[in-house]
Amino acid sequence: MHDLRSSRLSHSRMHGRMHGRIGAAALVLGVCALASSAMAQTLPKVAGFPDQAIHLVSPFPPGGGNDFHARLVANELPGLIGQPVVSENKAGAGGNIGTKSVAEARPDGYTVLTSQVSIMAINPVLYKSPGFDALKHFVPVTQINAAPLVLVVTSSSPLKTMADLRALAKGQPGRITYATPGNGTLSHLVGVVLEKDAGIDLTHVPYKGAAPALADLLGGQVSLMITSTSSVAGFIQQGKLRALAVTSPRRVGVFKGVPTLEEAGFKDMTFEDWYAFFAPAGTPPERVAYLHQAITRVLKSPAVSQKIVDAGSEVVAGTPEQLAAQLKQDAMRWSRVVKLSGATID
Repeated sequence: MHDLRSSRLSHSRMHGRMHGRIGAAALVLGVCALASSAMAQTLPKVAGFPDQAIHLVSPFPPGGGNDFHARLVANELPGLIGQPVVSENKAGAGGNIGTKSVAEARPDGYTVLTSQVSIMAINPVLYKSPGFDALKHFVPVTQINAAPLVLVVTSSSPLKTMADLRALAKGQPGRITYATPGNGTLSHLVGVVLEKDAGIDLTHVPYKGAAPALADLLGGQVSLMITSTSSVAGFIQQGKLRALAVTSPRRVGVFKGVPTLEEAGFKDMTFEDWYAFFAPAGTPPERVAYLHQAITRVLKSPAVSQKIVDAGSEVVAGTPEQLAAQLKQDAMRWSRVVKLSGATID
Protein backbone atom coordinates (compact mmCIF):
# COMPACT_ATOMS: atom_id res chain seq x y z
CA MET A 1 0.00 0.00 0.00
CA HIS A 2 2.83 2.33 0.93
CA ASP A 3 4.48 1.63 -2.41
CA LEU A 4 1.20 2.26 -4.22
CA ARG A 5 0.68 5.60 -2.43
CA SER A 6 4.26 6.59 -3.15
CA SER A 7 3.80 5.62 -6.77
CA ARG A 8 0.60 7.66 -7.02
CA LEU A 9 2.25 10.62 -5.28
CA SER A 10 5.29 10.41 -7.53
CA HIS A 11 3.05 10.17 -10.60
CA SER A 12 1.04 13.16 -9.39
CA ARG A 13 4.19 15.23 -8.87
CA MET A 14 5.57 14.16 -12.22
CA HIS A 15 2.28 15.04 -13.88
CA GLY A 16 2.35 18.42 -12.16
CA ARG A 17 5.92 19.07 -13.25
CA MET A 18 5.14 17.99 -16.82
CA HIS A 19 2.02 20.13 -16.83
CA GLY A 20 4.07 23.07 -15.59
CA ARG A 21 6.74 22.51 -18.22
CA ILE A 22 4.16 22.17 -20.97
CA GLY A 23 2.46 25.30 -19.72
CA ALA A 24 5.76 27.17 -19.64
CA ALA A 25 6.65 25.94 -23.11
CA ALA A 26 3.24 26.98 -24.40
CA LEU A 27 3.74 30.38 -22.81
CA VAL A 28 7.15 30.78 -24.47
CA LEU A 29 5.73 29.70 -27.82
CA GLY A 30 2.84 32.07 -27.34
CA VAL A 31 5.15 34.98 -26.57
CA CYS A 32 7.30 34.11 -29.61
CA ALA A 33 4.18 33.93 -31.75
CA LEU A 34 3.04 37.30 -30.46
CA ALA A 35 6.51 38.79 -31.00
CA SER A 36 6.67 37.52 -34.56
CA SER A 37 3.06 38.37 -35.35
CA ALA A 38 3.92 42.06 -35.55
CA MET A 39 6.28 41.21 -38.41
CA ALA A 40 3.94 38.61 -39.88
CA GLN A 41 0.96 40.95 -40.16
CA THR A 42 0.98 42.21 -43.73
CA LEU A 43 0.82 45.96 -44.12
CA PRO A 44 -2.27 47.08 -46.05
CA LYS A 45 -1.47 47.84 -49.66
CA VAL A 46 -1.47 51.41 -50.94
CA ALA A 47 -3.52 51.63 -54.15
CA GLY A 48 -2.56 48.05 -55.00
CA PHE A 49 1.13 48.46 -54.11
CA PRO A 50 2.99 46.17 -53.83
CA ASP A 51 1.63 43.40 -56.04
CA GLN A 52 4.96 41.90 -57.20
CA ALA A 53 8.52 41.32 -56.04
CA ILE A 54 10.61 44.24 -54.78
CA HIS A 55 14.30 44.29 -55.75
CA LEU A 56 16.92 45.70 -53.37
CA VAL A 57 19.98 46.52 -55.46
CA SER A 58 23.35 46.48 -53.67
CA PRO A 59 26.05 48.08 -55.88
CA PHE A 60 28.92 46.11 -54.31
CA PRO A 61 29.91 42.42 -54.38
CA PRO A 62 28.54 39.99 -51.78
CA GLY A 63 30.28 39.88 -48.44
CA GLY A 64 30.60 43.58 -47.54
CA GLY A 65 28.55 45.88 -45.32
CA ASN A 66 26.24 46.99 -48.13
CA ASP A 67 25.35 43.41 -48.97
CA PHE A 68 24.93 42.54 -45.27
CA HIS A 69 22.30 45.21 -44.68
CA ALA A 70 20.47 44.56 -47.95
CA ARG A 71 20.10 40.84 -47.18
CA LEU A 72 19.18 41.49 -43.57
CA VAL A 73 16.15 43.52 -44.66
CA ALA A 74 15.37 41.30 -47.68
CA ASN A 75 15.06 38.26 -45.41
CA GLU A 76 12.45 39.87 -43.15
CA LEU A 77 10.46 42.15 -45.44
CA PRO A 78 8.39 39.52 -47.32
CA GLY A 79 6.46 38.55 -44.19
CA LEU A 80 5.45 42.15 -43.72
CA ILE A 81 4.55 43.20 -47.26
CA GLY A 82 3.23 39.88 -48.56
CA GLN A 83 5.53 39.88 -51.60
CA PRO A 84 8.96 38.41 -52.40
CA VAL A 85 12.00 40.62 -51.86
CA VAL A 86 15.12 39.97 -53.93
CA SER A 87 18.58 41.18 -52.94
CA GLU A 88 20.70 41.78 -56.07
CA ASN A 89 24.41 42.60 -56.34
CA LYS A 90 25.36 44.85 -59.26
CA ALA A 91 29.00 45.72 -58.58
CA GLY A 92 31.51 47.81 -60.47
CA ALA A 93 33.08 51.28 -60.74
CA GLY A 94 33.06 51.87 -56.99
CA GLY A 95 29.32 51.30 -56.77
CA ASN A 96 28.43 53.53 -59.71
CA ILE A 97 27.16 50.79 -62.04
CA GLY A 98 24.50 49.45 -59.69
CA THR A 99 23.59 52.94 -58.54
CA LYS A 100 23.12 54.19 -62.09
CA SER A 101 20.94 51.17 -62.89
CA VAL A 102 18.54 52.15 -60.09
CA ALA A 103 18.59 55.81 -61.13
CA GLU A 104 17.45 54.68 -64.58
CA ALA A 105 14.91 52.13 -63.29
CA ARG A 106 11.17 52.68 -63.58
CA PRO A 107 10.16 54.84 -60.58
CA ASP A 108 7.41 52.52 -59.38
CA GLY A 109 8.74 51.46 -55.97
CA TYR A 110 9.76 47.96 -57.08
CA THR A 111 13.45 48.81 -57.47
CA VAL A 112 15.22 50.21 -54.39
CA LEU A 113 18.89 51.07 -53.92
CA THR A 114 20.78 49.90 -50.84
CA SER A 115 23.51 52.51 -50.64
CA GLN A 116 26.02 54.17 -48.36
CA VAL A 117 27.80 57.45 -47.75
CA SER A 118 30.77 56.66 -50.01
CA ILE A 119 28.52 56.20 -53.05
CA MET A 120 26.04 58.99 -52.47
CA ALA A 121 28.25 61.69 -50.94
CA ILE A 122 31.73 60.92 -52.30
CA ASN A 123 31.40 59.36 -55.76
CA PRO A 124 29.61 62.35 -57.33
CA VAL A 125 32.68 64.46 -56.45
CA LEU A 126 35.37 61.83 -56.96
CA TYR A 127 34.30 60.56 -60.40
CA LYS A 128 34.25 62.84 -63.42
CA SER A 129 31.23 60.97 -64.79
CA PRO A 130 29.60 58.83 -62.07
CA GLY A 131 26.44 58.42 -64.14
CA PHE A 132 24.07 59.80 -61.51
CA ASP A 133 23.36 62.78 -59.28
CA ALA A 134 22.57 61.58 -55.76
CA LEU A 135 20.45 64.62 -54.91
CA LYS A 136 18.52 64.76 -58.20
CA HIS A 137 18.10 61.14 -59.26
CA PHE A 138 16.96 59.62 -55.96
CA VAL A 139 14.43 60.12 -53.20
CA PRO A 140 15.42 59.04 -49.67
CA VAL A 141 13.50 56.20 -47.99
CA THR A 142 15.34 55.70 -44.68
CA GLN A 143 18.81 55.60 -43.14
CA ILE A 144 19.56 52.15 -41.80
CA ASN A 145 22.34 52.85 -39.33
CA ALA A 146 25.28 54.95 -38.23
CA ALA A 147 28.55 53.12 -37.89
CA PRO A 148 32.24 53.76 -37.46
CA LEU A 149 34.88 52.43 -39.75
CA VAL A 150 37.38 50.16 -38.07
CA LEU A 151 41.11 49.69 -38.57
CA VAL A 152 41.92 45.99 -38.34
CA VAL A 153 44.97 43.73 -38.56
CA THR A 154 45.34 39.97 -38.32
CA SER A 155 45.68 38.48 -34.85
CA SER A 156 49.32 37.58 -35.67
CA SER A 157 50.26 41.14 -36.69
CA PRO A 158 53.01 42.88 -34.71
CA LEU A 159 50.78 45.98 -34.67
CA LYS A 160 48.94 45.88 -31.35
CA THR A 161 47.91 49.53 -31.04
CA MET A 162 47.66 52.72 -33.07
CA ALA A 163 50.85 53.84 -31.32
CA ASP A 164 52.60 50.84 -32.87
CA LEU A 165 51.24 51.80 -36.29
CA ARG A 166 52.39 55.40 -35.94
CA ALA A 167 55.88 54.36 -34.80
CA LEU A 168 56.37 51.86 -37.65
CA ALA A 169 54.98 54.25 -40.28
CA LYS A 170 57.31 57.02 -39.04
CA GLY A 171 60.34 54.73 -38.98
CA GLN A 172 59.66 52.97 -42.28
CA PRO A 173 57.52 55.22 -44.49
CA GLY A 174 55.35 53.32 -46.96
CA ARG A 175 55.97 49.91 -45.41
CA ILE A 176 52.47 49.60 -43.95
CA THR A 177 49.94 48.74 -46.66
CA TYR A 178 46.27 49.34 -46.04
CA ALA A 179 43.44 47.70 -47.97
CA THR A 180 40.12 49.38 -48.71
CA PRO A 181 37.01 48.48 -50.74
CA GLY A 182 38.19 50.81 -53.50
CA ASN A 183 39.64 54.14 -54.61
CA GLY A 184 37.68 57.09 -53.28
CA THR A 185 35.61 55.06 -50.84
CA LEU A 186 35.09 56.38 -47.34
CA SER A 187 37.72 53.91 -46.15
CA HIS A 188 40.28 55.33 -48.60
CA LEU A 189 39.57 58.93 -47.67
CA VAL A 190 39.87 58.14 -43.95
CA GLY A 191 43.30 56.71 -44.77
CA VAL A 192 44.20 59.91 -46.66
CA VAL A 193 43.18 62.12 -43.74
CA LEU A 194 44.98 59.82 -41.29
CA GLU A 195 48.23 60.14 -43.25
CA LYS A 196 48.03 63.92 -43.57
CA ASP A 197 46.95 64.69 -40.02
CA ALA A 198 49.34 62.20 -38.37
CA GLY A 199 52.24 63.00 -40.70
CA ILE A 200 52.77 59.37 -41.70
CA ASP A 201 53.21 57.58 -45.01
CA LEU A 202 51.05 54.52 -45.74
CA THR A 203 50.60 52.61 -48.99
CA HIS A 204 47.01 52.34 -50.21
CA VAL A 205 45.89 49.06 -51.85
CA PRO A 206 42.38 49.44 -53.36
CA TYR A 207 40.11 46.46 -54.06
CA LYS A 208 36.77 45.96 -55.77
CA GLY A 209 34.76 45.59 -52.59
CA ALA A 210 35.38 44.65 -48.96
CA ALA A 211 35.31 40.87 -49.46
CA PRO A 212 38.42 40.55 -51.69
CA ALA A 213 40.27 43.07 -49.52
CA LEU A 214 39.45 41.03 -46.44
CA ALA A 215 40.63 37.84 -48.12
CA ASP A 216 44.04 39.39 -48.80
CA LEU A 217 44.28 40.77 -45.27
CA LEU A 218 43.62 37.32 -43.83
CA GLY A 219 46.10 35.88 -46.33
CA GLY A 220 48.84 38.27 -45.23
CA GLN A 221 49.10 40.21 -48.51
CA VAL A 222 48.37 43.55 -46.79
CA SER A 223 49.20 44.91 -43.33
CA LEU A 224 45.98 46.65 -42.40
CA MET A 225 42.41 47.17 -43.54
CA ILE A 226 40.05 50.12 -43.07
CA THR A 227 36.47 49.00 -43.53
CA SER A 228 32.94 48.87 -42.15
CA THR A 229 32.42 47.18 -38.80
CA SER A 230 29.84 44.80 -40.29
CA SER A 231 32.43 43.43 -42.74
CA VAL A 232 34.79 42.22 -40.01
CA ALA A 233 32.83 41.89 -36.74
CA GLY A 234 32.55 38.10 -37.08
CA PHE A 235 36.27 37.66 -37.74
CA ILE A 236 37.13 39.78 -34.70
CA GLN A 237 34.81 37.71 -32.51
CA GLN A 238 36.45 34.54 -33.86
CA GLY A 239 39.89 35.87 -32.94
CA LYS A 240 41.14 36.00 -36.54
CA LEU A 241 41.39 39.79 -36.63
CA ARG A 242 42.27 42.47 -34.10
CA ALA A 243 40.74 45.95 -34.11
CA LEU A 244 43.15 48.83 -33.47
CA ALA A 245 40.65 51.68 -33.46
CA VAL A 246 37.23 52.86 -34.59
CA THR A 247 36.47 56.20 -36.24
CA SER A 248 33.25 57.03 -34.36
CA PRO A 249 33.04 59.73 -31.66
CA ARG A 250 32.21 57.01 -29.10
CA ARG A 251 32.62 53.27 -28.69
CA VAL A 252 29.68 51.24 -29.99
CA GLY A 253 28.19 47.73 -29.95
CA VAL A 254 30.59 44.81 -29.87
CA PHE A 255 33.45 47.30 -30.38
CA LYS A 256 33.09 48.87 -26.92
CA GLY A 257 36.54 47.52 -26.02
CA VAL A 258 38.16 49.22 -29.01
CA PRO A 259 39.45 52.80 -28.60
CA THR A 260 38.35 55.58 -30.91
CA LEU A 261 41.00 57.31 -33.02
CA GLU A 262 40.54 60.37 -30.82
CA GLU A 263 41.26 58.29 -27.72
CA ALA A 264 44.32 56.85 -29.45
CA GLY A 265 45.72 60.35 -29.87
CA PHE A 266 44.63 61.15 -33.44
CA LYS A 267 42.79 64.47 -33.27
CA ASP A 268 39.90 65.55 -35.52
CA MET A 269 39.52 61.97 -36.77
CA THR A 270 35.81 61.35 -36.23
CA PHE A 271 34.03 59.76 -39.19
CA GLU A 272 30.82 57.77 -39.39
CA ASP A 273 29.63 55.54 -42.19
CA TRP A 274 25.98 54.89 -42.92
CA TYR A 275 23.84 52.67 -45.10
CA ALA A 276 20.44 53.69 -46.43
CA PHE A 277 17.66 52.95 -48.88
CA PHE A 278 16.81 55.20 -51.83
CA ALA A 279 14.17 54.96 -54.56
CA PRO A 280 14.46 56.44 -58.07
CA ALA A 281 13.33 60.05 -58.37
CA GLY A 282 9.71 60.25 -59.43
CA THR A 283 8.59 57.30 -57.31
CA PRO A 284 5.06 58.14 -56.07
CA PRO A 285 5.21 59.65 -52.55
CA GLU A 286 2.66 57.17 -51.21
CA ARG A 287 4.88 54.27 -52.31
CA VAL A 288 7.95 55.86 -50.75
CA ALA A 289 5.94 56.27 -47.53
CA TYR A 290 4.90 52.62 -47.69
CA LEU A 291 8.50 51.46 -48.20
CA HIS A 292 9.62 53.69 -45.33
CA GLN A 293 6.99 52.28 -43.00
CA ALA A 294 7.75 48.66 -43.89
CA ILE A 295 11.54 48.91 -43.82
CA THR A 296 11.72 50.89 -40.57
CA ARG A 297 9.43 48.36 -38.90
CA VAL A 298 11.86 45.62 -39.93
CA LEU A 299 14.88 47.63 -38.74
CA LYS A 300 13.30 48.27 -35.34
CA SER A 301 12.30 44.64 -34.77
CA PRO A 302 14.37 43.11 -31.94
CA ALA A 303 15.98 40.37 -34.04
CA VAL A 304 17.13 42.69 -36.84
CA SER A 305 18.18 45.61 -34.62
CA GLN A 306 20.27 43.24 -32.48
CA LYS A 307 22.10 41.96 -35.56
CA ILE A 308 22.90 45.53 -36.59
CA VAL A 309 24.20 46.32 -33.09
CA ASP A 310 26.20 43.08 -33.03
CA ALA A 311 27.81 44.17 -36.31
CA GLY A 312 29.11 47.29 -34.55
CA SER A 313 26.66 50.06 -35.40
CA GLU A 314 23.55 51.83 -34.16
CA VAL A 315 20.10 51.61 -35.72
CA VAL A 316 18.77 54.91 -37.10
CA ALA A 317 15.60 54.04 -39.09
CA GLY A 318 14.85 57.75 -39.50
CA THR A 319 12.53 59.70 -41.76
CA PRO A 320 13.19 60.43 -45.44
CA GLU A 321 13.66 64.11 -44.51
CA GLN A 322 16.35 63.23 -41.96
CA LEU A 323 18.19 61.13 -44.54
CA ALA A 324 18.01 63.97 -47.08
CA ALA A 325 19.57 66.35 -44.54
CA GLN A 326 22.30 63.84 -43.66
CA LEU A 327 23.17 63.34 -47.32
CA LYS A 328 23.48 67.09 -47.98
CA GLN A 329 25.68 67.54 -44.90
CA ASP A 330 28.01 64.67 -45.85
CA ALA A 331 28.18 65.73 -49.50
CA MET A 332 29.58 69.09 -48.42
CA ARG A 333 32.04 67.57 -45.94
CA TRP A 334 33.44 64.88 -48.19
CA SER A 335 33.74 67.11 -51.24
CA ARG A 336 36.33 69.08 -49.25
CA VAL A 337 38.20 65.89 -48.28
CA VAL A 338 38.23 64.63 -51.87
CA LYS A 339 39.77 67.94 -52.98
CA LEU A 340 42.30 67.65 -50.14
CA SER A 341 43.26 64.15 -51.26
CA GLY A 342 43.61 65.21 -54.90
CA ALA A 343 41.93 61.96 -55.91
CA THR A 344 39.95 61.82 -59.15
CA ILE A 345 38.72 58.87 -61.20
CA ASP A 346 37.73 59.02 -64.85
